[in-house]
Amino acid sequence: MSLITSLGLSLEENWKNIISGKSGVKNITLFDASALTTRVAAEVPPEFEELSRVYIKKRAGSQMTRVTRMCVTAAKLAVADSGIDFGKVDRMRCSVIMGVVNSGNSSTEKDTTPQNTVFKTMTNSLPAWISLEYQLTGPNFAVNTACASSAYAIAFGYEMIKNGQADLVIVGGADSIINYEEIQGFNALYALSVANEPPEHASKPFSKNRDGFVIGEGAGVLVLESKEHALQRNAFIHAEVAGFALTSEGYNIMAPMKDGEGMAQTIELAISNAGIRKEEIGYINAHGTSTELNDRYETMAIKRVFGDLAPRIPVSSSKSMLGHTIGAAGAIEAIITAMSLKNGIIPPTINYHQPDPDLDLDYVPNVSRLADIKVALSNSFGFGGHNATLVLKKYTG
Repeated sequence: MSLITSLGLSLEENWKNIISGKSGVKNITLFDASALTTRVAAEVPPEFEELSRVYIKKRAGSQMTRVTRMCVTAAKLAVADSGIDFGKVDRMRCSVIMGVVNSGNSSTEKDTTPQNTVFKTMTNSLPAWISLEYQLTGPNFAVNTACASSAYAIAFGYEMIKNGQADLVIVGGADSIINYEEIQGFNALYALSVANEPPEHASKPFSKNRDGFVIGEGAGVLVLESKEHALQRNAFIHAEVAGFALTSEGYNIMAPMKDGEGMAQTIELAISNAGIRKEEIGYINAHGTSTELNDRYETMAIKRVFGDLAPRIPVSSSKSMLGHTIGAAGAIEAIITAMSLKNGIIPPTINYHQPDPDLDLDYVPNVSRLADIKVALSNSFGFGGHNATLVLKKYTG
């Protein structure tokens, strides 16, 4: 696994900062945001460009957007973490699936020329560059289901392995919508926080004074393998994907189904598909956007599914620290969930200082918590009614 976010350029650095409850939200530096209502975001540190030059050759890098470079760099870090030697496996049985909402070729992109405009615009270039890097000849493709995109990528990778179509699938996603036009657009929808001062307090999921999500950027990549394939090469296993559910609400292009009905159906189906009992679930990494409807309806969905168990299940939002990384969110949050299972630590929901009396679950306020978790859920819900819930298990083999 690998993470590139506003809180770091490695899995270890990110995890350390996440369990410390740090915020990656700062004033926007990628462009002049002074004329916008929202002037904060969770930007990847500028040192990323130096890191990317270590992993990506100059010519190839010039044909990639910053978002694509994040994706490819994260993929190479994840492959290194996996210890896989592609020279010793069947490359035709290795695939790449990335969740991609856009390629990042926006007004903030630098050094775009007529010679690289097409490559920078292609959303399929993110998985394609990874496949080219390792000469993988299994299918490589991009999935666009808004904020659930990279969770869908993980689900499709799982299915390919389960159905015998692949031994190994590189999955994940990368995204950045930190640009003038998209922030202006989301401001017009009243979707973004306008609490610019101080920036680190802007994202406050489940709080009474939440006023919208904060845009983040970054990449998260995982290497999925069949258990047999991983054990055969003596791989270190971070966690198991036990199952998932993908649903479409067929309701509204922006708003979730009333009272979280669609979210509840997704969670219920994921638990059933994974063949686990509700009592086994020890943590939920929430979609937790810090918007009025999402946080209310996700809370209602959890209560609808779990009933009397709901108050005892810790629920936290990584977006309180990382902002909403859109197409990358599902993968980034699945990785955080896997780290929670592996390390026995639940990350907090920071900026939780004004509880909403209508939202009454255990949101792990402000400070991480030790817990021996065996099974966890990771929720992703996107514009257009795209819902995904992943079920992850602690690996004890």
